[in-house]
Amino acid sequence: MNKRTVHSAPARHSLGEGGFFSLRVLIGLLIALTGAILALLGFGTLAVPTASIAQTQTSYTASNSIDPLVPAAFDCSKIHELGIDKQENLRARAIMTLCGLSEGGIPFHGSGASKLVQKLMAPVLYGGLDVDLITGPETYPNVTQSTTFSWANPDTNDSVVAYNDSRGLSANPINLSGASVSTDGGTTFTRLTRVNGQSPFDNTYGAPVVLFSKRSQTWYTVWLDAGCGGQGLGGYKSSTPWDPNSWTHYCVHPGSQDDRESG
Repeated sequence: MNKRTVHSAPARHSLGEGGFFSLRVLIGLLIALTGAILALLGFGTLAVPTASIAQTQTSYTASNSIDPLVPAAFDCSKIHELGIDKQENLRARAIMTLCGLSEGGIPFHGSGASKLVQKLMAPVLYGGLDVDLITGPETYPNVTQSTTFSWANPDTNDSVVAYNDSRGLSANPINLSGASVSTDGGTTFTRLTRVNGQSPFDNTYGAPVVLFSKRSQTWYTVWLDAGCGGQGLGGYKSSTPWDPNSWTHYCVHPGSQDDRESG
């Protein structure tokens, strides 16, 4: 009779049913906890529009409006009707912020590492060396410029760069528009400044366009202009753009809710 030898397999360690059950319970608890946190965050998010809608029923007056861009006694409930929530100009942003429907700008205070990353990600070459447009003194906190629009005369070395400029936020009349002029092909620029410390573009809300007409040998700027219907399109023109006193006003379109023209 042949004998058959039976070899037993080596014992192996496993979690067993209890171990798998514990793992499933742990995963379930994590999912439930995550869902609870998201739900709480959701309730907090949903509470914000409710407060904002309530705040839109307030009419601000000149005495409690802290921003000169916001008209006196402005009714925040008119924002949607007037289309202000669809606009991107400085005046619309100020109204949305004061009415509690938009957050204000927050200065960047990043760490040295964050600034280093930004510097490393910047283009190595982008049109040559940077040139400072903002010559002359600056008075804090109105030291912000943005949204440049550039043009050059192909027959001369003259070029003009127009931009939003917060320098005249507290000026009377308000002046949120600026420009710098070069007469040496862009090697250097001079910021247009009159004796009152402001640009030539009184009563404007920024949103720059600058063009040169070869036929008339005239430079034209276009801005959101309070002198053209409250917030229409208007501008200033000059045949000698480097002279801040040579710019004269004109209207393009009378309107009360014009926004971000292009050129």
